[in-house]
Amino acid sequence: MEHLFGQEWEIVPAGGATGEAFFAQHDGQRLFLKRNSSPFLAVLSAEGIVPKLIWTKRLESGDVITAQQWLEGRELKPPEMNYERVAKLLHKIHCSDPLLGMLKRMGKSPLQPNYLLYSIEETLDQELLAHPIVTSSLQFLKHELANIPTDLQVVCHGDVNHNNWLLTEEDDQLYLIDWDGAMIGDPAIDLGMLLYWYIPQDKWIDWVRLYGIELTDHLRLRMKWYFVAQTLNSIQWLKDKERTEEMEKSLHFIGELLTF
Repeated sequence: MEHLFGQEWEIVPAGGATGEAFFAQHDGQRLFLKRNSSPFLAVLSAEGIVPKLIWTKRLESGDVITAQQWLEGRELKPPEMNYERVAKLLHKIHCSDPLLGMLKRMGKSPLQPNYLLYSIEETLDQELLAHPIVTSSLQFLKHELANIPTDLQVVCHGDVNHNNWLLTEEDDQLYLIDWDGAMIGDPAIDLGMLLYWYIPQDKWIDWVRLYGIELTDHLRLRMKWYFVAQTLNSIQWLKDKERTEEMEKSLHFIGELLTF
């Protein structure tokens, strides 16, 4: 990374799971650099969903480096996920034809519920498959599978955790970052995760109206289905990382959910 810049530039890792992101600064100029970021980034930048893309460079090695504005800001706090601006930005993303068109050109096809269920069963280890809550969860997913398909196919972020929402200090601009898991699918994939994690159920109708639609019984079912499916995936990941306490909390959460 250093050979792209002169010696006077300070370049430090930005953290993250991949180790492919860096901060660079010199003489008041500050950039966020990433190696082999998706070409999807350019459309996200043009739509104002992520900080502005400054340049893209291809190295002799074949790696592609992107540079974005490095903006001072903070992640949203969990109670702030109830804000209207969160609902409006997620709606903008889900309704964006340029985003959807780019993912299709990149060869992405819509995530089908039956494929998601199949991949979960293939991923879960034998110990988890024998767990009563996991067994009940899989029974629920299979029982409702035929009721889940919808004609709605949009660009989904896939991880709308509050840590991925950036609120800038200077101009109070809200962005949704970390798009490595972007997919085409039912908007309920994002909506269910956000609502179950952050919004009290007695506030769901109001929040979904801010988003721009009505909370129908079918949407409730789809959100529940995808949330259970995503949580099963995360439980296996937490188990693999030996994060036992978080795994047990997730199991308890979907266990309680399935009783209603």
